[in-house]
Amino acid sequence: MISGLFLENTPFMQVIVAWGQAVQATYAVLDTGFSGDLQVTPQLAEELGLEVVGVTEVKIANGEVVRVPVALAMAAMEREIQTVEVLIAESMPLMGISFLTKFSYKALIDCKQRTVTLEK
Repeated sequence: MISGLFLENTPFMQVIVAWGQAVQATYAVLDTGFSGDLQVTPQLAEELGLEVVGVTEVKIANGEVVRVPVALAMAAMEREIQTVEVLIAESMPLMGISFLTKFSYKALIDCKQRTVTLEK
């Protein structure tokens, strides 16, 4: 089980992201409306040396469709490593539903107690 944290009304989870010899631990918003794996900032993508492998169109929260660069990276959670698709965008880092599926996690968000956990 992995515990996250609430900042104001937003649940965050820590994830280890790596590419080549670069490794970063970052907090990402656990976003159940995001169907992808991970989204990171251009700054984090540059620090990791991520290589853009394509561009995809995504619908953002306001309904607008935008084109976003895509890269591959390795993500680690509880000593398990998976290859993940990473969207690179100028917004908060996000952890999406596809990420949870790849790692076989169940997300438990308790807004009353202000807790967020991931369980296998």
